[in-house]
Amino acid sequence: MNFEYSDKTKENIKKVKGFMDTHLYPLENEIINYYKNRDTLWTQWPGFEALKEKARSEGLWNLFLPKDYGDLSPGLSNLEYAPLAKEMGKLRFASEVFNCSAPDTGNMEVLAKYGSPEQQEKWLKPLMAGKIRSAFLMTEPDVASSDATNIQTSIRKDGDHYILNGRKWWSSGMMSEHCKIAIVMGKTAPDAPKHMQQSQILVPTDTPGVEIVRHMNVFGYDDSPEGHAEVRLNNVRVPAENLILGEGRGFEIAQGRLGPGRIHHCMRLVGVAERALELMCRRVSERQAFGRPLIKFSSIRQDIAKSRCEIEQARLLTLSAADKMDTAGNKEAKDLIAMIKIIAPNMACAVLDRAIQAHGGMGVSQDTFLAAAYAGSRTLRLADGPDEVHMFQLGRNTVNQVMERAQV
Repeated sequence: MNFEYSDKTKENIKKVKGFMDTHLYPLENEIINYYKNRDTLWTQWPGFEALKEKARSEGLWNLFLPKDYGDLSPGLSNLEYAPLAKEMGKLRFASEVFNCSAPDTGNMEVLAKYGSPEQQEKWLKPLMAGKIRSAFLMTEPDVASSDATNIQTSIRKDGDHYILNGRKWWSSGMMSEHCKIAIVMGKTAPDAPKHMQQSQILVPTDTPGVEIVRHMNVFGYDDSPEGHAEVRLNNVRVPAENLILGEGRGFEIAQGRLGPGRIHHCMRLVGVAERALELMCRRVSERQAFGRPLIKFSSIRQDIAKSRCEIEQARLLTLSAADKMDTAGNKEAKDLIAMIKIIAPNMACAVLDRAIQAHGGMGVSQDTFLAAAYAGSRTLRLADGPDEVHMFQLGRNTVNQVMERAQV
């Protein structure tokens, strides 16, 4: 692949960076402080809608949706969107301003790719317009959800409805006041072959029996205003037409959902690491210890050098995965997708840790974005599949490929 960005991509990067510099970074502290107020914890900061409308008016809207979705998409490939996700990653709330935040992005892709015309009209269009938010309910507290075939929530057919019973947690987005729809993964056929037992179904969040048990903290952070919830489904009844694609297609949908989302996550992590490195460079240039600037210490220079190398490695590997997805499809890119999901969160954690260390006590305080960013980056070693699952599959695939070549 050609690692040089196209003129179109360079222009889009310039537009996103310019918008963030002008409209978002100046508001960072105000917005963060707003969400520290317990009275407004799950209430959207009042100026958000105006920012979103401004982004939409400048054509910076739904940039994530791949170009093969017709009129719904702005026409960007995964490779063209990746560097935009990187810029958004530098500021926690930026993705939402551009209507490019998880889990909405994955849910919109599911509805665009697999949803019926009626499902698209009722739920995809409001999501694309940024009028509502959504949640994805897969992970369960009682089973190892890294293996999606373990999911136990039941989805039972009852006439022209389905009835759901089960318990979910880490249901991201569920705490938002604007969360109106959830995609729930559960079992419709427990006795079928294990990859055909699961289905996915649309559940309006105001459906009787949908109970938010508690909010889940991440290293003590609320992650407001979207948050993460433990949810109990008690005889939740939804129309049969809410089932996505058909019974037994849930695992297939989940696999189709995760590829682009991992590109987004990993490039956002590259952006997080870049911002951390910038802060670190400024800090060590301005601070003195033992009679000389910190930058004069060899250990500091080594930390900066290692961080720059690791960021660039992760960036190029993620771009390679995005390019492979565009040119050969998700299935052919699966090994590269596994690689970036292993590499990027670990890289971000390492760079953030060095930046925190260079900042001393300030690094673990609320006075920089570093501590919160570390918590989020560490979480992504678990989200969308833990490191161990990706390494298990990548190791298996690598051995198989070597042995196949040896027999040629």
